[in-house]
Amino acid sequence: MQDKELYEKLLGLKAPWYVSDVDLRMEESKVTVRLEHEPLARFQCPECGLEGPTHDHRRRQWRHLDTCGIVTMIEADVPRVDCPVHGVRQAKVPWAEPGSGFTAMFEALAISWLKVASINAVSERMMISWDEAWGIMERAVRRGMARREAADIQELAIDETSFQKRHEYVTVLVDRKTGVVIDILDDRKKATLKNWLQANKDKLHEVQSISMDMWEPFITAVQESVEGANDKICFDRFHVASHFGKALDKVRATEHRDLCRTGDSPLTRTKHDWLRTKANNEYRDKRAFLRLTRLNLKTARAWQIKETAGGLWSYSYRGVAERNWKSLLGWIARCRLDPMIKVGKMVRKYLWGILNAIMLKVTNAIAESINATIQKIKARACGFRNRTRFRLAILFHKGGLSMLPSGLSGS
Repeated sequence: MQDKELYEKLLGLKAPWYVSDVDLRMEESKVTVRLEHEPLARFQCPECGLEGPTHDHRRRQWRHLDTCGIVTMIEADVPRVDCPVHGVRQAKVPWAEPGSGFTAMFEALAISWLKVASINAVSERMMISWDEAWGIMERAVRRGMARREAADIQELAIDETSFQKRHEYVTVLVDRKTGVVIDILDDRKKATLKNWLQANKDKLHEVQSISMDMWEPFITAVQESVEGANDKICFDRFHVASHFGKALDKVRATEHRDLCRTGDSPLTRTKHDWLRTKANNEYRDKRAFLRLTRLNLKTARAWQIKETAGGLWSYSYRGVAERNWKSLLGWIARCRLDPMIKVGKMVRKYLWGILNAIMLKVTNAIAESINATIQKIKARACGFRNRTRFRLAILFHKGGLSMLPSGLSGS
C-alpha cells in the first residue's frame, strides 16, 4: 500500500477528495498530507445544503493525530461555494469541524483526555497551546448543547456551589431523573432563578418535585414561577441534617470550654464522634462513646435530638410524619439549648417542604454528588477566572452531552 492510499484509508476519505501528496520532513519531525478534490466536483452550501459552483479556494491546515510520533498536518485548498441564497460560503470538509484547526479524530482524542485530566496536562501531552485545548473543549460543549433534545423535566434539583472565595456562588440545576446538569446560573439570586424558570416553563409543566435547600430566594422564585409549587418543593434531608449537626457542634464547643475552666473535660477529642450517624458509625471507641452519651451533658441531649431527627424520614403517611416531627419540635422548644432551638424554629417554618420530601422520597443527593465533582473540577483547574468558563467546564464534565465531532461514533 502506497503512502497516499494509506492516508486516504486513515482519514476515511471519499470522492471527491483524495491524497495528492505526502511530504515527510524528518529533520522537522513533521509530515504534511496534501489533499485535493476532483476538478468538476460540486459542493453544498453549509447553511442550506444547496449545491453551487465553486467561487474560489482558501488554503487551510489542520493538525492530525501523530504518525509514529511525527507531527502530522493536513493541508487542502477548501472551496468556497457561490450559493444563490446565502452568497459565498466556505464548504464543509469531511475530516474536520468548521472553524477548527484540528481534524475530527484529533479533537475526539483530546476530548477523551480532557474528561480525565487538566487542560494543562492535555495541552502538554498533545503539544498544543492551552488556548487551543480550551477551544476544543468549548467547541465540544457547543456541539453537545446544539444536539441536546428538549425534554420535560420531572424531577428538578436546585443547588448552589462556590465559584470563588468571598461568597461568590453559582446555581446548579440538575435533572434528578437523568443525573445530568441542565444549566448553571451566574448567581443564587431570586431574580436569576425566576427568569430561568419562566423561560423554561414549557419543560416544567410535568415537574413532580423540586428539591433544594432552605434558601429563601430559591423558595420564593419557585413559588412565583411554578404552579402548585408548595406541593412540589422538597427540602433536602442531608441539608436539614447538616443544620442539626452544626447546632450540636456549637453546643459541644460551648460546653467543652465551660468544662475545661473547671477541670478535665470528657468532651476532649470527641467532636467527630458526635457528628457521625448510625449509617456511618466508625467511632474510635464505640463503647466509650455510648457511655459518654449517658452522662448528664448538654451535648448528649443535643445528640439525642439530632439522632431522633435523623430517624424521621422513612414514614409512608403524611399525618404520622407530621405528628412525630411536631413532637420532636416540642422537645426542641423545651431543651434550653439555644443552637437547637434556633434550628427548631427554622424546621417548624419549613416543615411543609420536609413533609413533601418524606412523602415523595426525594433528596438532593445527586445534586450534592455533582457539587462535589464540580469542586474537584475547580481544584484540578486551580480555579476559574470567570463564570463563563466555570459554566462551560461543568457542562463538559456533567452535562451528559454528545460532544464528539460529526461523523464519529457517539456523535
